[in-house]
Amino acid sequence: MQRIWKSFRARLIIGSVVWICVGVAVSGVALSELFRAHVTEQFDGELHGHAAELAALVDLDAKGRPYLHRRLSDPRFLPKGSGFYWQIDASDGQTAASPSLAGATLPLDGPAPAPGVERHSFIDGPTGQVRLVQRAVRLAHSDETLRIGIGADERLLQAVLADFNRTLALSLGVIALGLIAAAFLQVWFGLQPLAKVRASLADVRQGRIDRLPSDAPDEVMPLVDDLNALIDANHEMIRRARAQAGNLAHGLKTPLAILVDEGERLRAAGDAPAADVILAQCDRMRRQIDYQIARARAAASRSAPGAAADVVANLDSVMAAMRRLHGRRGVSFGHAAERPLVAAVEAQDLSEMVANLVDNAGKWAASRVEVAAYAPAKDLVRITVDDDGPGLPPEAWDVVFNVGQRLDEQAPGSGLGLSIVRDLAVLYGGRVWLEQAPLGGLRAVLELPRA
Repeated sequence: MQRIWKSFRARLIIGSVVWICVGVAVSGVALSELFRAHVTEQFDGELHGHAAELAALVDLDAKGRPYLHRRLSDPRFLPKGSGFYWQIDASDGQTAASPSLAGATLPLDGPAPAPGVERHSFIDGPTGQVRLVQRAVRLAHSDETLRIGIGADERLLQAVLADFNRTLALSLGVIALGLIAAAFLQVWFGLQPLAKVRASLADVRQGRIDRLPSDAPDEVMPLVDDLNALIDANHEMIRRARAQAGNLAHGLKTPLAILVDEGERLRAAGDAPAADVILAQCDRMRRQIDYQIARARAAASRSAPGAAADVVANLDSVMAAMRRLHGRRGVSFGHAAERPLVAAVEAQDLSEMVANLVDNAGKWAASRVEVAAYAPAKDLVRITVDDDGPGLPPEAWDVVFNVGQRLDEQAPGSGLGLSIVRDLAVLYGGRVWLEQAPLGGLRAVLELPRA
């Protein structure tokens, strides 16, 4: 539930649906009650008219029995059980009734109303509750007062109301669905600028554009401006970090080169022990400088949006360089990659990671190095480097990733290649590990996030 309320879209849609349903329900109840009052008033008006007609037609015969000079104009009083009834009671108990009563009577209970006054009530009729109008009629040629009652079944009123309520419910339901659909469209259309900003941010992160477009609505534009300012500040920070890393490397390597030269001079002068100490320490400093500069550059690259590197193009250039470097030893290099395949890393850092792994395989391969790149999942890129060399025992697979660790001091290298690969991979949210290669040697597996 909390996750739903964190969404603007869910809040707006749920709020709209609730208010639409409440508004439609209240409107339906109000309209139904208004229609009920209107129909009841119409029924009462119709009964009033029939009562006036009945009062004008009633008279007494020679035996004092009430009768009508003619039938009422409304034919609904004729069929048996039609729901429309009338009855006339004389003071001596004699009655006259509509054919629709078919011998039944209407219980005209209570005292008779005063002349000129109508009384409305509900009574039990032959077919259910009857809406009854009573009035007293004094005959002009005698002192006799007749009590007349005329009514209609309540079921007729309820049938009219039920038909209206069904039509009203259907109509309001269609209106509610239309309003809910309109609310969905309104919310979707209103939040489109935010969706465009989100898509533009994804483009910035993937490196397809440098800044967010400035065609957003006025309400969203301040957010876009702030994000663009943040992107610009981030790019400037990355530029300065890279420049400082380069300046630091240059500032340290020049004095280091002088120290190495002095160590060589001491060795040439015959002071080999002092020269070995100086050269060994210089080598350690050079390794650390290279390692820390690589980490600093990678950390800066990782924080910059838009990091993306074409794995296929990267492999092509690295493999061409490795063929020139190790080809004279008779080592062949083959590679295969899915297309397209883009890793979410800086191209320079991807080249350094792949080059270190392939160069390490080339140094130890007997005759063959195979590189493959593919996507094991939609958000991952995996690169495997296999060689047919002597390999390593499983207990050494983790050790060789330590900074400056070399299992064979006679082999060329600084012992930093695998350490740099591991740190770069971790900085980009990936990983690297070693395992047994199908060619018989060692396999290095590099896994990175996919752009």
